[in-house]
Amino acid sequence: MGTHPQLRAYAALAAVCLFWGTTYLGIRMSLESFPPIALVGIRYLISGAILCVALPLCGIHLPRGRELWFTALYGVIVIGLGNGALVFAEQWVPSGLASIFITTSPFWMTGLEAALPGGERLRPATIAGMLVGLAGTVVLVSRGALDHSQNAVALLGGFLLLQFGCAGWATGSILQRRYASKAHPVVSGAVQQLATGVVFGLLALIVPGHPIHWSARGVGAILYLVMFGSIVGYSAFIYALDKLPVSVVTIYNYVNPVVAVTLGWLFYREPFGGREAIGMAIIFAGVAMVKRFGGNRARETRAISAAASHGAGPQQRTA
Repeated sequence: MGTHPQLRAYAALAAVCLFWGTTYLGIRMSLESFPPIALVGIRYLISGAILCVALPLCGIHLPRGRELWFTALYGVIVIGLGNGALVFAEQWVPSGLASIFITTSPFWMTGLEAALPGGERLRPATIAGMLVGLAGTVVLVSRGALDHSQNAVALLGGFLLLQFGCAGWATGSILQRRYASKAHPVVSGAVQQLATGVVFGLLALIVPGHPIHWSARGVGAILYLVMFGSIVGYSAFIYALDKLPVSVVTIYNYVNPVVAVTLGWLFYREPFGGREAIGMAIIFAGVAMVKRFGGNRARETRAISAAASHGAGPQQRTA
């Protein structure tokens, strides 16, 4: 009996759903040993360097000159702001809840795209989807959303920081998409990761922070992020995107938070109850509406390709 012709593609998509969902827990564990700036710098220095060395060995050339500099700049905006905000926010926000807050990224992408010159105007159905998603976030960040010891001010601050990161991810993705680059998305992602690692590595040397507390758990977590979040997860995402319809690949947006919430509860007993489940369901409904009515297939394809750079960490981080 023959195997399904798309079996490898679906296996790659399953890997994306699993691994990118686990990166939120990996970040929280890494923060036990590394300060946020150093964590981002070390992670992407390693993953970016590995990819930038491996790709030329495979006969794939890296961009040069102006294209190289712009690719690096957009990477710092997309990954640096997007993943950097997530890492800082997870100091105050449970990892599972952070993964839900990040699902608002399509709202930022759609809204900023419409606001920029030449962007596609928002449709009434798209606006309705964004309002539905907003209602879900209100449920989550309202003072009564968590009837636990979670500090409401810290929760709100973490939410706002994550939205800043989502806005940075969307801005960088749109600018990158409008720039005529000849590089393959895998190549662009490698350059962007390395550039982010260099910038945050330098910042870690300049900005004071708590010292690194070396431990097997912390080092293991950051190596997991490098391998399964930035390299394996990213490569699986690109492969699945090339072989499967965009509408199928985007299912990871809904699976990742479920994985993150489950792991957060198992490892840290992060609170998650009925109110959180309702808020998550409302946000998912809003995201589904925006994806359904937010534009044509070609634009959606370009948008999710740009998201791959963020997915080098949880996204589209990804984390």
